[in-house]
Amino acid sequence: MKKDELVTKIAEKTDLSKSDVNKVLVSLATIVTDALKANDEVTLQELGKFLIKERAAKTGRNPHTGETIEIAATKAPSFKAAKPLKDALKGLNIE
Repeated sequence: MKKDELVTKIAEKTDLSKSDVNKVLVSLATIVTDALKANDEVTLQELGKFLIKERAAKTGRNPHTGETIEIAATKAPSFKAAKPLKDALKGLNIE
């Protein structure tokens, strides 16, 4: 589902205008991004938790030359699904 489709579905379910729904979604993305930059977690009870995971430094290999390289430690955004979301998707046959 793309953003426009999501905006339309939310507008239909909430009787809000598409413009207002779009503002809310843009604000949500900004707020989640700012929270993750501050190393905070964002939890939405029915959906899940947005958080930052730290990836340790590791040794890798350049696929073209075979040369060993050091890959620096990084932080990456992550999403952990909440139990209600997991339960809702149990038994689905998604291909």
